[in-house]
Amino acid sequence: MDMILNKVVLITGASSGIGEETARVLCKAGACVVLGARRTERLQKVVQELKEAGGQAEYCTLDVTNLKQMHEFVAFAQQKFGRVDVLINNAGVMPLSPLHSYKVEEWNQMIDVNIRGVLHGIASGLPVMEKQQTGHFINIASVGAYQVSPTAAVYCATKFAVRAITEGLRQESSGHIQVTLISPGVTESELADHISDEQARAEMKEYRRISIPASAIANAILYAVQQPQEVDINEIIIRPTATS
Repeated sequence: MDMILNKVVLITGASSGIGEETARVLCKAGACVVLGARRTERLQKVVQELKEAGGQAEYCTLDVTNLKQMHEFVAFAQQKFGRVDVLINNAGVMPLSPLHSYKVEEWNQMIDVNIRGVLHGIASGLPVMEKQQTGHFINIASVGAYQVSPTAAVYCATKFAVRAITEGLRQESSGHIQVTLISPGVTESELADHISDEQARAEMKEYRRISIPASAIANAILYAVQQPQEVDINEIIIRPTATS
């Protein structure tokens, strides 16, 4: 039996990059996907393409920093498909800069999206999964959850936090809720497009020359979702082969 067929999968940050590609891969595999992001016009386009290909897909406007909107996102999925099987906390931002640039607003943005966004997903999805006595959280971290590099101190701190939160959730959810941490290395996405610091932007452009496609991460997520309930894939780190 295919373990993903008709599973209801919610994906935050689904308008581009890893989120969008994950929606495409899981929908093609038979999941019912619900896409959330702020850029509704992009979500609409993706969902239309998925439906035209015969998939089951819906979308909802979502700012993960807004707890009310996250609750509404989960309720929307329940209304459309009757349950929530998987919640992928994917939304993230990465405006890198040296600490001495004092880009406090960007620090706060990373804290709000990368940490609070994940916590909001858990706060909204966990009660539903507890009631169902089944469910799966997949939190997207980064290799930055394991190592720190110049210009990335705050970004890495948020990803260390995601790693810690995910492990805590796993320990507290033993028995019926699966919890997975996916940590991508450098991957094709729009993450680096919003770096305002010139030095960090130049360094990231060079670093990203070995980027792997978002489909590599989506396929790892597919693997985790395909596991039976008694199997919990705890952590997957995915790097380009060329990474030193």
